[in-house]
Amino acid sequence: MPVHTSQGSQGNQGRGVGLGLALVSAVAFGGSGVAAKPLIEAGLDPLHVVWLRVAGAALVMLPLAVRHRALVRRRPALLAGFGLLGVAGVQACYFAAISRIPVGVALLVEYLAPALVLGWVRFVQRRPVTRAAALGVVLAVGGLACVVEVWSGLGFDAVGLLLALGAACCQVGYFVLSDQGSDAGDEAPDPLGVIAYGLLVGTLVLTAVARPWAMHWSVLGGSADMNGTSVPASLLLGWIVLVATAVAYVTGVLSVRRLSPQVAGVVACLEAVIATVLAWVLLGEHLSTPQIVGGAVVLLGAFIAQSSAPAKPPRDPVASGTGDAERELSAHGTAV
Repeated sequence: MPVHTSQGSQGNQGRGVGLGLALVSAVAFGGSGVAAKPLIEAGLDPLHVVWLRVAGAALVMLPLAVRHRALVRRRPALLAGFGLLGVAGVQACYFAAISRIPVGVALLVEYLAPALVLGWVRFVQRRPVTRAAALGVVLAVGGLACVVEVWSGLGFDAVGLLLALGAACCQVGYFVLSDQGSDAGDEAPDPLGVIAYGLLVGTLVLTAVARPWAMHWSVLGGSADMNGTSVPASLLLGWIVLVATAVAYVTGVLSVRRLSPQVAGVVACLEAVIATVLAWVLLGEHLSTPQIVGGAVVLLGAFIAQSSAPAKPPRDPVASGTGDAERELSAHGTAV
């Protein structure tokens, strides 16, 4: 019994750390838009901003790629998949989508990813999903619809919708691949190495898409306007590269390792809420009442999902056998 109590406290502590990392990741990812928009308004193409953030983060993480170079031989498919889906695919599909449909609609479709993750876990991996986790997804998506005011841009074309859905599927790949090997103990691929090589692969793919040689490089040497305040473009780029990309990916992947893809996906919905709030504070884009209410609903959905989901089991052998793990799962919620 003491062993079971100790493992339960360790699991709760791990879930608390994972939740904290997921929140940091949501804040970091959510802060990309408020820094990118002034650069775009200063003359940079949106795809060029995406290339700069990914290529810059890849350069920052390059020493880790060298340190974990054995991963190229051990897990080439994982590295390629993470780079193609979790880095390049999400970015390219999203920016292609918003060129054809309203941003709010694109965001809402992209953040159907938590629901798709639940479907993947339940029907592909055939693992149990709690009803409360499913309720959290429904609340988060509904609240997100209010945050992005999806009703203000209901006119869209089929191609744009498919591109946004592609971004959602790529985001599912990000969460699922981030969790790969998390239960393999010492044999698990180092998450920092996976991120480093994922960013390198993403840079190669985005280079072909964004064609950075056509970029207006002079913009980076000047300043950009942020709600009436002149800010050095290099400072904004530094924020995007170091915080909104490098820190965001590191904390995001580590949070999935400690929580689960479905829980981390629901918490990630906070990214859109945080981005909207930061745009309100830093760019003067005022929030409406439905947006405020929607943000509260997203918070509620994330809370329900993370509080009801079982913590990941410890990697050490469980002395009392598998029956305790099954009872632990049942104690946290009814599986569907």
